[in-house]
Amino acid sequence: MDVGLLLLRLVVGLLIAGHGVQKVSHLFGGDGLAGGTEEFRRDGFRGGTLTAVVAGGSQIGSGLLLTAGLLTPLAAMAAMGVMTVAATVKLPHGLWVQHDGYEYPLVLLAAGASLALTGPGRWSLDNALNLTEGPVWVRVVAIFVGAVSGLLTRVLLHRPQAAAGEGAPYAQAAD
Repeated sequence: MDVGLLLLRLVVGLLIAGHGVQKVSHLFGGDGLAGGTEEFRRDGFRGGTLTAVVAGGSQIGSGLLLTAGLLTPLAAMAAMGVMTVAATVKLPHGLWVQHDGYEYPLVLLAAGASLALTGPGRWSLDNALNLTEGPVWVRVVAIFVGAVSGLLTRVLLHRPQAAAGEGAPYAQAAD
């Protein structure tokens, strides 16, 4: 089981971190911070550059923590928050990724929840530092807070296209 958890942490953690790096830089084929900012504006989010930096930073941090198996419930909670936002953006397109659907964020949400529940396994920094995952209810709360924080982010930062005015871009970085 520990080998499976290690593999899951490495793949999921590095993919989430890499996705965050793409939002704020040109590494891994990213469009840099300007591209990440424009992506959020295009998707109807307020905050401009700050939104891209916080989302990218959350993905990088949570992904690296998951990879290392450090503070696993907290890392899973942060990853789930960002992936919940991504899923809500893609929800209108349906499930399948071929149609820009929410399939990929859903898989990462499930992986984050699974790691929060199971813990990172024996080959992790949590284990090496003797950090326990805590009681099951703490891990369930982490999952709940991760998903709810993503939904709240969506509610607070997203604005319907009509609110921006007819054909007006979401270009105001200080929204």
